[in-house]
Amino acid sequence: MSFDDFALHQRVAAGVHAAGYTIPTPIQRQAIPAVMAGRDVLGIAMTGTGKTAAFALPILQRLIDRPRGRTRALVVAPTRELAEQIHDSFRSLGQATNVRSATVYGGVGMQPQIEALRRGTDVIVACPGRLLDLMQQGHGDFSQVEVLVLDEADHMFDMGFLPDVRRLLRALPRERQSLLFSATMPDDVRYLVGETLRDPLVVDVERPAAATTVDHWLYPVEPHLKTDLLDALLRRWDARRVLVFTRTKHRAKRLAEQLDRRGFFTANIQGNLSQTKRQRALDGFKRGDVHVLVATDIAARGIDVSLVSHVVNYDVPDTEEAYTHRIGRTGRAEREGDAVTLVTVADEDMIRRIERHLAMRIRRERLDGFRYDAPPPRSLDADQRRFERGASPNTGARGSQRPRAGGNGRHVGASRPAFGSRPLGPRQEPSAPRDVPLRDDGARSRPRRRGGRGRRTGADRG
Repeated sequence: MSFDDFALHQRVAAGVHAAGYTIPTPIQRQAIPAVMAGRDVLGIAMTGTGKTAAFALPILQRLIDRPRGRTRALVVAPTRELAEQIHDSFRSLGQATNVRSATVYGGVGMQPQIEALRRGTDVIVACPGRLLDLMQQGHGDFSQVEVLVLDEADHMFDMGFLPDVRRLLRALPRERQSLLFSATMPDDVRYLVGETLRDPLVVDVERPAAATTVDHWLYPVEPHLKTDLLDALLRRWDARRVLVFTRTKHRAKRLAEQLDRRGFFTANIQGNLSQTKRQRALDGFKRGDVHVLVATDIAARGIDVSLVSHVVNYDVPDTEEAYTHRIGRTGRAEREGDAVTLVTVADEDMIRRIERHLAMRIRRERLDGFRYDAPPPRSLDADQRRFERGASPNTGARGSQRPRAGGNGRHVGASRPAFGSRPLGPRQEPSAPRDVPLRDDGARSRPRRRGGRGRRTGADRG
């Protein structure tokens, strides 16, 4: 089967051919005809299965000859990165059409988004929080929306967006086509399916087993040696695109700063960064200027970089599904990749659950020459004790001494990472968080502190 079998409008087909698409993926083969026929669809599929084109192509087909000046399709996504990725897909696949799309999310200025809503842009790709804020201010007319897409619904609920999504649903026409995509089906998703979709076609597509293209490795290590072991592994691999996952925003920022000080070209993506800084980090990673990108699970949604050679679980994920999502960032398009997990004694139960989920035992490894018996540092500040358990250099690991800086601030001597004789681009400096941390939809994640001693005022509580 080829894309020609879908009988797409010639201008939509032109975008397909320009994107290099030839053979539809399983979810595209099953979902595109149903969506083009106007049916509601429940798609159960992971990132990387081609689901964006599975809804973008039928929407472009539907809107290509419709009058302009009304928003007729609304795509709701949990994170800014995913919203931008979907927007890019609409622009790429619809490049020969007159269908226009725009993004709406927090962390950036409102005015361009207000203008896009005022013009009645054909397709709006939005995160729930900012979209609701603008709707409450009277911006945008969604009375003509014909198609609603809820993408990565399970992660929207993980981020606490369920109330926002339900408020959006009440503001949309009841007579519409609804499409919902989710990698997993927790109870919240099942309830929303019942509330939103009418007699949906269920397309359940399992991503090809990661074991066919990804090698899995476990490296048991004491908590205080994790950063040193990661340092030693990065030098051993000589890799250009490594994606490292941490459990918290604070740890992502701190680990990226530590790796940067040790001479690696590093950036981080986490919810405390402004959208501009997050996009700059992601663009640097895609170009190859950044070799190591440290990210949290939620902030990493929408990272679609085909040449990631290694995914490292610095922190073991909380669920088996999260592990599968993380490692799905490597081994794409039939390329080989490595999924490496740094494991402490406290992680053993989750590792057993992951192995049952994968139906395989993951190989345990030790890095030759690494001092696994190195004691914890004698003195650590309370913050570092809590989050890092001692991330000082492991003097026994080859090349893991902290790099010394020359007079111009550049790392010199043998401490430079073994990524090649010269950097691929400018170093990505660690980015400081905004004064008011933002959720991925742009809402404040905690109240602003006021007063000389940092106490919250009455208006700030709650």
